[in-house]
Amino acid sequence: MSTSRRIRRALVLTAAIAGTGLAGAGIASAHVTANVYGSQPEKGGYGAIVLRVPNEEEQAGTTKLKVTFPEGTELTSARTRPVPGWNAEISTRGDVVTAITWTARPGNEIPAGHTSYQEFEFVAGPMPENTDTLTLAAAQTYSDGTVVNWDQPATGGEEPEHPAPVVELAEPSGDGHGAGAAEHSEAEPGTQASGSDTTARWLGGAGLAVGALGLGVGAGATLRARKRASA
Repeated sequence: MSTSRRIRRALVLTAAIAGTGLAGAGIASAHVTANVYGSQPEKGGYGAIVLRVPNEEEQAGTTKLKVTFPEGTELTSARTRPVPGWNAEISTRGDVVTAITWTARPGNEIPAGHTSYQEFEFVAGPMPENTDTLTLAAAQTYSDGTVVNWDQPATGGEEPEHPAPVVELAEPSGDGHGAGAAEHSEAEPGTQASGSDTTARWLGGAGLAVGALGLGVGAGATLRARKRASA
């Protein structure tokens, strides 16, 4: 294969990888969702939950997110992972965690339009033992003062207009996974347990591979040119 064809193939591969990343960002869910990247939270244990918040207003950006835990949940502990440009506040009633609010500092809101989103991670527990799901009512505030409440339960198998984020709770396994999620998140504050981060690492590795291929092609072409010149 000629050098020019190899270079063209490398460029095509790079473009394809970039396109995949853009497509992945573009299909972010159109409403606030609760995601688990790792062990599923167990009943009676602790778990790491990531709220994915897409912006849906064309002329306004998202400046605040508040998630409220349902009555009777009785969470006694919650910790948030720092989000650059955002402040987090944990509300309590006595020893019970009732809500978490993230507020953007000036210039750090989720941009206006339909192409951007942000993820907010927290670790909380112990999870309720008498239910299979944890429903999190979320309120999304925009820079123009609009508030969208994502708090409607799914009924009859149909998704409502503003569904509440829901987390599935696993049965206790007895192997410590419930508490381990909290310990893992607190022990590694420099990591980001999110799908976007996983994708970024994959794309970064692919980019390095493409770069290495390009360097190899260039080096081979240089060596062949030198041999022809010496001959």
